Amino acid sequence: MNDLTLPAAMNDTEIEDAAWAAIEMPFTVEALTNFCDDIERLFRINPMLEFKSWKAIDKDTFAVSGRNISHEIPFDFEFELRVTRRPDGCLIEYDKGIKSSTELKIEKSDMGSKLTITDRYERLPIEERESHMGEVDKSLVTWANYLQRFIHMWQRWSKFKLWRWYMRRVWQPMKPTARRITYMLLWISVVEVALILLGVGIYFAEYA
Repeated sequence: MNDLTLPAAMNDTEIEDAAWAAIEMPFTVEALTNFCDDIERLFRINPMLEFKSWKAIDKDTFAVSGRNISHEIPFDFEFELRVTRRPDGCLIEYDKGIKSSTELKIEKSDMGSKLTITDRYERLPIEERESHMGEVDKSLVTWANYLQRFIHMWQRWSKFKLWRWYMRRVWQPMKPTARRITYMLLWISVVEVALILLGVGIYFAEYA
């Protein structure tokens, strides 16, 4: 069960210059908080962001560059983000661009726990925001959906050391297109192996 919400387009009131998405999962607040502590992983799960670089300046400050493909015409980004940890999540602030901050809030829910992601667009004066609408990040709902799927998968498979190593060292640095290609190649390989085994099975059934 999830609640994914994008409000109407930004207008002349600050409170509406924001977008949010919420997901619920059958995990404890502690487990979800621990997962969300890795900020780089959270951002890289977003399939609409293609990262060129992600460099740590200090423990909670990162220099980031890449391309956002959530628009019909993709746009490049380059900024520093700073993370302020909170008991119920964190606040991520950007030093440039139309988006001023992203807030992650974690709380209990009937299902177990709930993560609410809120993007705020309050940096520029109201009269300048319209000219920067092409830089609004439209990937929020997609990001929330992918986070929900990934966290479920992580809870199920992270007990296997080899799987954790692959996801952190191989999968995570990949661009979204490379992940899709790899996924297709793996399935093709699985099908090929299955066909070979089927052929072997038929041979032994007929001639053994």
